[in-house]
Amino acid sequence: MNNYEWGARDISAPKRGELRRVPVARGQVLEDVQTGWVGEVVRIEKSGGMRVVVLEDRRGRTKSFRTGFGFLLEGEPIELVEPVRAAASAPSRTASGSVRVDQLKARTARASRIWVEGKHDAELVEKVWGHDLRVEGIVVEPLHGVDDLAGAVRDFAPGPGRRLGILVDHLVAGTKEERIAAAAMAVPGARGNVLIVGHPYVDVWQAIRPSVLGIAAWPVVPRGTDWKTGILRGLGWPHSTAADVALGWKRLLGSVTTYADLEPSLLGRVEEVIDFLTADGS
Repeated sequence: MNNYEWGARDISAPKRGELRRVPVARGQVLEDVQTGWVGEVVRIEKSGGMRVVVLEDRRGRTKSFRTGFGFLLEGEPIELVEPVRAAASAPSRTASGSVRVDQLKARTARASRIWVEGKHDAELVEKVWGHDLRVEGIVVEPLHGVDDLAGAVRDFAPGPGRRLGILVDHLVAGTKEERIAAAAMAVPGARGNVLIVGHPYVDVWQAIRPSVLGIAAWPVVPRGTDWKTGILRGLGWPHSTAADVALGWKRLLGSVTTYADLEPSLLGRVEEVIDFLTADGS
């Protein structure tokens, strides 16, 4: 992303209160515990819905890390938190991290739409970005599968002021999803009016950070096993019926409270879609 890399580190946090909370500030010299990267804070920014800090080492190289646990300041383990701001002027935030707009009537729905693969994708997007979408007048619609995505795009008839942003599960190189997306983008009117993005996960469930559930990683599902059933079994949750799957998803969704509970690979794609749909001013 841009001209720097993400620092890969364990985001599991110690119990609150064990470490000193230090507001991030330009000029601090920090060490990332897991990678050993040492650098001066040169930028503090929001990327993919998260607050990140960019550290520049003595050779002028930069790397970006999510704020939180896992840093040393002058050899002391700390929790790196949001920059200090005047409490009186600090706006309230939505679950997506954006500024909450209060006492504002939701905008009349645009002709443009966000399409996602299924009901669970739509519910997750609504939970985190619902306020933002209502302010912008953007409706999220589940497709219930993308096998005939090209036909659905053709029926929608995209054009100026009538855009589509489409979020596809498991959109990685060499997959059938990549071929389906390419065919959809070949539909007349799609170029410039349709944006198809995706995350690398088999299912949107995996876009929830495992640490939110108190686990180190999602269970591995054996080949040939229904994915959702295998995940629930691996978690030790009921998994035998459709009702079990529905209750399992409800429990997973209930664990999500803010954008920080989701993986960057989903956060960035949803925000990219929202930006695309609002850029034309329709």
